[in-house]
Amino acid sequence: MKQVKISLSRYFSFVKFSHTVFALPFAISGYFLAISREEYSFSLRILLLVVLCMVFARNAAMGFNRYADEKFDAMNPRTASREIPVGIISKKSALIFVVINSILFIISAGLINRLTLILSPVALFIILGYSLTKRFTVLCHFILGLSLSLAPTGAYISVTGRFDLLPVIYSFIVLTWVSGFDIIYSLQDDEFDRSMNLHSIPALTGRKKGLSISMILHVLTILFVIAAGIAGRSGILFWAGAAIFILLLIYQHIIVRPHDISRVNLAFATTNGIASIIFAIFVITDLFVKI
Repeated sequence: MKQVKISLSRYFSFVKFSHTVFALPFAISGYFLAISREEYSFSLRILLLVVLCMVFARNAAMGFNRYADEKFDAMNPRTASREIPVGIISKKSALIFVVINSILFIISAGLINRLTLILSPVALFIILGYSLTKRFTVLCHFILGLSLSLAPTGAYISVTGRFDLLPVIYSFIVLTWVSGFDIIYSLQDDEFDRSMNLHSIPALTGRKKGLSISMILHVLTILFVIAAGIAGRSGILFWAGAAIFILLLIYQHIIVRPHDISRVNLAFATTNGIASIIFAIFVITDLFVKI
């Protein structure tokens, strides 16, 4: 039993399971957006399947990222202690982990409805393909944003079986928000990326301009949050959550400067994780009040 716990803890660390807080709250928000419509009702089965899809998809994506980047991780002092470079998890085991989670993701999507099953390979292609994009385009940040932005719309489709404008707006919130904070995160590796001919916005433009582009993306995020509130005819609770979310966006741009990136992890993981959870709580509570 102790050995099983150790193995599980290794894989939780391997995929940075705690970072699930970025997209999962938006997926759950997308689910509750759907059941807030009169023609749909709460289903614990569908909610659990949505959560499972999120977990399996993210496990596959992170596992493949670690598998694909093993050579670069080993050479980068910041990432050299990751599980594959130090031999805690073998490349073969990592690949098996990716395959198993990919299969479980498709099965879970198939148990929801026909459209989610049809779209699941497309989603899988995007979330796995992200890991290779840094090799040839600075748009890699946007591909990551696109990967996570599937969460609210995917969860909405899980209930309704169709697309609608409001969850798509939420997807644009995630797209611009994640793309922006991924640029901040990549500030740590700008010199390494240039030396390895890897592509990122900070490696191309420098830290100052990279932070400016991140800020522009987060301004767009704020505009999409406002658009979501207007389109959803949201109440005071939504706007309170939106205000906190926006303040946390601003905060991360205050604590990370071109000449001081010592608090990147505070901005990337802690601040954005809190922002996602708080915003989702207020969005869902506002929907319950409306119902």
